[in-house]
This record gives sequence, C-alpha cells and structure tokens, in this order.
Amino acid sequence: MARIFDILGASQPFDSTDRYTTSWILPPLLLAICRLVISLYIFTTIFFIFGWNGAHHHPEASRASFSFFTNLGYWGLGFYFLFSFLHTVSYARTGKSWLQRWPRVLQVAHTIFYTTVVTFPVLVTAVFWALLYNGSGFPSEFQGWSSISQHALNTVFAAFEIFLTRTSPPPPAHLAFLVVLLALYLALAYVTQVTAGFYPYSFLDPNKGSGKLAGYILGILAAACVIFGVVWGVIWIRRWLTETKMGMKGKFAEHKNIRDEEMMEMASERMKQPGDLIR
Repeated sequence: MARIFDILGASQPFDSTDRYTTSWILPPLLLAICRLVISLYIFTTIFFIFGWNGAHHHPEASRASFSFFTNLGYWGLGFYFLFSFLHTVSYARTGKSWLQRWPRVLQVAHTIFYTTVVTFPVLVTAVFWALLYNGSGFPSEFQGWSSISQHALNTVFAAFEIFLTRTSPPPPAHLAFLVVLLALYLALAYVTQVTAGFYPYSFLDPNKGSGKLAGYILGILAAACVIFGVVWGVIWIRRWLTETKMGMKGKFAEHKNIRDEEMMEMASERMKQPGDLIR
C-alpha cells in the first residue's frame, strides 16, 4: 500500500518542501488570500445563479445544474480553493500545513483533487467554446456573465495554480483517475436522462447516431489525456524556468528558510528508489 501511495504522489514525509502551499513569487499569506478570493468568487457566482433562477421562476434550472459536468467542476473548483486557502494560511502561520498532518489517504485525495483542478477546467472551456457555443452571443448580460464565469474564468483559476504555485507535475498515475471520473460522469448523464428525462448535453443522445456519439466520447477522452500531458509539461517548464534558470526557489513562511527547503528536498530525493516518479 505504501508503494501505491508513493506512485500517487503522497510519499512520506508528505510535501516536505511545501509545494502545495507556496508560490515562487507570492508570499504564503498573499497566496492564501488569493485562493480565498477565488473561492469566494466561485461560490458567490453559484449562489447568485441559484438566486437569479429562483427570482425568475426557474428553480428547476438550479436543480438540473447538478447534472452538468461544468457545474460539478465549478463546485469542485470552489472547494479546492477553499481547502487550499485553509492549508496555506495554516502553513503561513505555523510553518506546517494542515495537509501535512492529514491521514495519508486524504493527502492522496488532495493530490488527485489538484490534478483535476488543473485539467478539467481546460477541458470544460474547450468543449463549451468548440462544441456548445453557437457563436451568436448571449441573450442577456446575466447569461453572458454566468457563461464566462463558468466556461472561461474557470481556466483562468486553473492557470493560477499551474503558473503561480510551486507544485510539481502531477503523477502520471493520476491520468487513470481522470478517466474513471469522466466515465462516472458519463454514467450520471444517462441516469439523468432516465430519472429526469433530459440529456445534460445534446451530443450524448444516442438517437443522433451511435457512431457520432462514440466519436464525441472518445474525442473528449482523448482531449482530456492531451490536456493532462500539456499541463504536465507546462508545470515542468514553469518549475525549471523559475527555480533552475531564474533561481526563484520560492516564498516560504517565516518559520522556514530556503536552505531548510533545499535540504529537505535533497533528502527526499535520496530516499526515492530508482524509477520512482517525481513528486
């Protein structure tokens, strides 16, 4: 089991160099504030949409939203940034994050959560603007704002985590979890059709052609894999560029210094067996 945890990015000591709670350019407290602001914006957007639907006599739209991958992913983004704020602010105050004290299984869950946050929003944005948006604009300012918030700013929020933190590229094993999550959503979409009488996305309707349906499903799966690979590469380049070329090792809590971080990372690297994945 320990070997599996290592492969999934939760080798011990977990996050010994505080990559999940630090930035190469932002001090820990400022990073925590940014994550909190993003989380508040996301939840404000969600509940404002719910309120708007209720005020305009469309409460069913709010209920139906839980059947859409976009909305589920947006909830996920909100909770990720909320928990990341808590971990980061605890690190800024004490030099050790709550995440580092959590049970190992929850540490693995957080690493996978991070991988979904830097991958799925890009997929949502690509599918929406390439397949779902008809190019005729939005019928109201509200619909324009809500669409941009959920189908454009979501990728901006993901980019914040990709470019401004010190995280390492996600373990390749996480790709399997992304595939499983997409498969589970596909099952949910068809459960929605049976229980509520509609397909969350029209291209999931098999009556429009099974070959076309298979093409969409395989295409989206392939896109998710490509996005994962691109994000992996971008994070690797960011880490190489900022840390190796620019010498910006990171902004740490006052309780730690850069020499401590470097020594812990060197020790962690020596503990790894040949062939182990980079955390």
